[in-house]
Amino acid sequence: MMIRADLHLHGKYSGATSSNMNFELLAHGASKKGIELLGTGDCLHPRWCAEIGGMEEVEDGVYSQDDTYFVLSGEVETKDRVHHLLFFPSMAQVEELYQRLKKFSKNIDSDGRPNVSLTGEELALICIESDILLGPAHAFTPYTGLYGKHDSLKQCYGAMASKISYLELGLSAKSSYADGISELHTLTYLSNSDAHSPYPHRLGREFNVMKIDDISFDLLKGLLEGKKGRVLKNVGLPPEEGKYNESACNRCYTHYSLEESVARDWKCNCGGRIKKGVKDRVRELSDTEVAPDDRPPYIATPPLQEIIAAGIGHSSTGTKKVREIWDRLLKHVDEVFVLLDMPVNEIVSIGGEEIAEIVSSARKGDLKMSPGGGGEYGKLAVEGKQMENKQRSLVDF
Repeated sequence: MMIRADLHLHGKYSGATSSNMNFELLAHGASKKGIELLGTGDCLHPRWCAEIGGMEEVEDGVYSQDDTYFVLSGEVETKDRVHHLLFFPSMAQVEELYQRLKKFSKNIDSDGRPNVSLTGEELALICIESDILLGPAHAFTPYTGLYGKHDSLKQCYGAMASKISYLELGLSAKSSYADGISELHTLTYLSNSDAHSPYPHRLGREFNVMKIDDISFDLLKGLLEGKKGRVLKNVGLPPEEGKYNESACNRCYTHYSLEESVARDWKCNCGGRIKKGVKDRVRELSDTEVAPDDRPPYIATPPLQEIIAAGIGHSSTGTKKVREIWDRLLKHVDEVFVLLDMPVNEIVSIGGEEIAEIVSSARKGDLKMSPGGGGEYGKLAVEGKQMENKQRSLVDF
């Protein structure tokens, strides 16, 4: 079977997260997007864990809410400030890890994404001992990504590096970026939303198309370890839309080349600091131009509401007109079908030529983008129009 999966999100008990994050709204949003499988996120948090338990458990580690499936997942920050994405076989392992981490964490009961005073190697060893899957979350994000803090998997995970089987790309990267680093060639790549709200421009903005026999932890584990099933496509934002795609000042958002940044000692004229972008970090680390033959394609597309807003010249995805067009396009289908498969002439008849043109450009891989950097999202440009920059933040969500 083929499923679409967004395996990284956060519940309402994580910082800077919508109070509307609940499983009913997540299931509804996933259905509209065309996503069949979500990560629960934050399953180490006691109150969120209790809400997970309110869903129907269809088998160990897999839950169901209104025909949407959820697999137990969470995110942990180690003492080097690197974030790790975890998947659990059952609630028993969730409880086991909670108890083992509690003595290393001051906020495991108050924040959905706990901080622990452990190294990546120490956390990986604990997880592996309990059959819990672990890999780097948004690996290239400069503040909390593995390659923002380390030069290699081994620097982060030590002797456990060979046990890492998957990597989450993050919003400012795509598969070809990661494939410039040869140590990643054997890993499975994931594109996930890291959503902090259940709304259409957040939930499912990145997802994975997977071939898998059934929805179970064992089969997901086999897929992530490259043993059974596989990712057919990674679908996500154009990396230029991410907030850290290019090197830029974290105060005034002026962009600099890597050479300019080094010459300036990473200091901007305004007094702010230049934050190294994902493209430049990958450039530093790249050691090959040859990608694996079996790497799935990366499909770059903004969420449909962003495309509609740009097409009609609105600066926000939340206007009444944007929602009306979105609802019309999704009257009989889901958003993924509109973005990837709906005939262009149908999009023209429902939403207009400019929206259809952007969708068509995304499918061809030739969207015009003004890249993000320094904590500011990139912009989608359409015939002289530009999407207004969205939220500025030091967190990539």
